[in-house]
Amino acid sequence: MLLELNGIYKWVKSGGNRVFLLKDINISVEEGEFISVMGPSGSGKTTLLNVLGMLDGFDEGEYNFLEEPVHTLKEKQRANLYKEYIGFVFQAYHLIDELTVYENIETPLLYKKIGSSERRALVADTLDRFNIVGKKDLFPAQLSGGQQQLVGVARALISNPKLILADEPTGNLNSKQGEEIMDLFKELNKEGVTIIQVTHSEKNAAYGSRTINLLDGRMV
Repeated sequence: MLLELNGIYKWVKSGGNRVFLLKDINISVEEGEFISVMGPSGSGKTTLLNVLGMLDGFDEGEYNFLEEPVHTLKEKQRANLYKEYIGFVFQAYHLIDELTVYENIETPLLYKKIGSSERRALVADTLDRFNIVGKKDLFPAQLSGGQQQLVGVARALISNPKLILADEPTGNLNSKQGEEIMDLFKELNKEGVTIIQVTHSEKNAAYGSRTINLLDGRMV
């Protein structure tokens, strides 16, 4: 078992009332699965992804990741788990503005303390794989939305994560680029990488082996 959520609730307080973002979520994910999360806007998809990615806490319930009880870990331990095993593709890219494309892609390798010659080789391969060698010295502001998204995907994949979490991974790409990214995910999944993607697209969801539907923070 890669991860397990048991009875997860997350809420915010509004005028003395609890507004639930997630209600009683129970999910088990085996290694090597490819899961699509669907639902209307505001149904809790991104919140669920952020909880899975340990970027967001929750108010009630248990989260076990590779047998580690995430809900009892200190923030630093959670961050280490995240850096070691998870690659996150954000809808809003989350690239670091002050770093070049090359440096953005290299960042996860620095967390993993990988030596400089190996880093150079990995970044070169990744730039090549995404056809962005010519962009390596540019800054995010100099790229189109689609190019920024490709850099975000490249950065998520470079450290060879066990789990890829992708929030609308093709949302800013043209259809050809989008298809290339989905095919790449499919390929990685065949190699054993677990993928959980949030998507509005039936076509993208069909790449997954199962779909989780959310409505108002609940699984339906």
